[in-house]
Amino acid sequence: MTGSEIKIYETDDGQTKIDVKFDNETVWLTQKQMAHLFDKDSDTIGLHLRNIYQSGELEEFSTTEDSSVVQHEGKRHVRRKIRLYNLDAIISVGYRVNSKRGIQFRIWASKVLKEYLLKGFVVDNKRLVQQNNQLKELQISVKILADSMKYKKLSEDESCGLLNIITQYAYALDILDQYDYQSLDINNTSGKELYQLSYNEAMAQIKLAKKYQGNSDLFGNEKDDSFKSSISTIYQTFDGIDLYPSIEEKAANLLYFITKNHSFSDGNKRIAALLFLYFLQRNGVLFDDNGNKRIADNTLVALTLMIAVSKPEEKDTMTKVIVNLINKNN
Repeated sequence: MTGSEIKIYETDDGQTKIDVKFDNETVWLTQKQMAHLFDKDSDTIGLHLRNIYQSGELEEFSTTEDSSVVQHEGKRHVRRKIRLYNLDAIISVGYRVNSKRGIQFRIWASKVLKEYLLKGFVVDNKRLVQQNNQLKELQISVKILADSMKYKKLSEDESCGLLNIITQYAYALDILDQYDYQSLDINNTSGKELYQLSYNEAMAQIKLAKKYQGNSDLFGNEKDDSFKSSISTIYQTFDGIDLYPSIEEKAANLLYFITKNHSFSDGNKRIAALLFLYFLQRNGVLFDDNGNKRIADNTLVALTLMIAVSKPEEKDTMTKVIVNLINKNN
């Protein structure tokens, strides 16, 4: 017998209990010891072990270890090599054997696993709460740093640049936080548009893109009237009031409708992104006061792809995210 040992027994109240004696922080049993543990013959245990390794459930080299022991054979002391199996192999066999001991083992293992999952959930939940509190603290700290920049001129350009970066990330974190709690709102937009995009002008821009970007013959080929609907829908009113009152809201919904309506035989996402940028440019909000893009190229790609795979019930959230990424906060 090695220094490791496992015992399965039933307590007075009918509950299955297992005691484990560890050797060097793990458990190792021979095939013969597993046979005794699960009340099966050694050949049956060997068959289960072969099936476990042949099926790829476990890797033999990582779950076994050869050990040299001295055995008494008659009057002789003979040194022989035996194979030991670790806890992973023991558990796998325990889920395969058909015996009362095997059943007791599975009952115990299932109970332990359930407790582990429940406790693990509690631990994870506490960790999430802790991380959320840390996020709040980071946001507060970043806002304090950002405010300090308004009143104190920093001596080093590097420090100023670092604080600017932190401030930008704080806004992104804020958007993600509002997204998680479904509290995204539309604010700080540019007001009503100065320029209205017409169907004819949109088609003219698509033809220009097809000509100069070398797109396929199917690019911009309308399948139905849904593209006209995408254009007209962003200008819808109710009781004389625009459903999408600001430039950013109209642009966000234009990107959404063109992407989701699949109006063209080819190029739906490219056309959606093109007209989204064209609309912002014609209304003077594609760039900020310093001439920087309101929305980065990779962000536009990511948003367009997200819209394409999103569910219809997620439309409101998707358009709010877009508005928050192109409003005056950027």
